[in-house]
Amino acid sequence: MSATNENTVIREVTKGIWTFSTPFKRFGVIPFGGRSTAIQLKDGAVWVLASTPLNEVTKNKLSELGDVRWIIGADAVHYMFLGEFKKAYPNAKVIAVADAADKVAKEDLKFDGAWGSDPPDTQYGFEDEIKHCYFSGFQNKDVAFFHPSSKTLIEADLLLNLPPTEQYSKTGTSGRIPLLGGVVNPWGYLHKRMVWSTGVDKAAMKRDATTVAGWDFERIIPCHGDVIEKDGKKAWTSAYEWYLKS
Repeated sequence: MSATNENTVIREVTKGIWTFSTPFKRFGVIPFGGRSTAIQLKDGAVWVLASTPLNEVTKNKLSELGDVRWIIGADAVHYMFLGEFKKAYPNAKVIAVADAADKVAKEDLKFDGAWGSDPPDTQYGFEDEIKHCYFSGFQNKDVAFFHPSSKTLIEADLLLNLPPTEQYSKTGTSGRIPLLGGVVNPWGYLHKRMVWSTGVDKAAMKRDATTVAGWDFERIIPCHGDVIEKDGKKAWTSAYEWYLKS
């Protein structure tokens, strides 16, 4: 199911942070939902994790928010819409993971920064308001983002909270996963097993999961599934329990 103007859910999750939630099925079968997230920075610029199509309603809202200055690709598989965002906002910088570079080369899209190839201490210009942690040991090479002023963690595939109820709320369907229902969440065994199995470097995963656990966040905005409005730190430590206690 594609992200149309009619089924895109746009809301201000907290002051200055807007989400763009859409239906999406993994492998065309499993309801995962998709979500882009935009943050209004103090100087009026906009930082956007671009993970869904730039349809008309999304573009209109971003225009209201301000000047899009950063377009973010959160991991090696969330790259499909970076090119269309860059075409719409040619002056914005595209920052993504190095593992996605080859996948967008045919679009003649070049990154202005790349986690995984840049030095680990590289600063991209938004760090005064948004911190980041690159998970080099994760299968999809994800980056976690932290917005301290709103106590919000933003991420792509590091943590799921399914079913994607909000993302399917305008489709007339529940978004529940066949047979699994709502068990793919940070508190369940299946999620712990999933993040353990997708950790290709356990020591690096422990290091980076510990870094994120040290951040003072209350809310988690995932790309897949519902926003966790409170007790986000507990959700994270539950999902990554096997790393944090290893």
